[in-house]
Amino acid sequence: MNTTSAAAAGAVTFVWLGMVLAISFLEAPLKFRAPGVTIPIGLGIGRMVFRALNTVEAALAAAVVALVATGSPSGAALALAVVTAAVLAAQLVFVRPGLNRRSDAVLAGEDPALRRSRAHLYYIALEAVKVFALVALGATVLAAAS
Repeated sequence: MNTTSAAAAGAVTFVWLGMVLAISFLEAPLKFRAPGVTIPIGLGIGRMVFRALNTVEAALAAAVVALVATGSPSGAALALAVVTAAVLAAQLVFVRPGLNRRSDAVLAGEDPALRRSRAHLYYIALEAVKVFALVALGATVLAAAS
């Protein structure tokens, strides 16, 4: 992979990784522990935060895929870029709509304990896969830059 594309792809990848770690694994669970934050308030905040995060993630994914694809990549770098983008796409297309329906119901007054959802578990599992893929991708492209 050419040095410039590899270095840029590595930088974008690790910015993306930092955002996912900070929001998904730090902010999201902590907000519900803050004093005075009810489930509806937390859901309202979470929806706004994750909508913004996912929008930025889509832009970062496009940038990473473009940088990797145009930089004469190794097979591993290309595969990791595609896997990472595909995991994000799966979250946005298959999991987020269910989460949105569930939060709509809770915000409309439904008791959150009435109907359990596995959508959060799927989202978290895909986040973990995405984190590992981002770490591997970042390491792979930065190794190519040296």
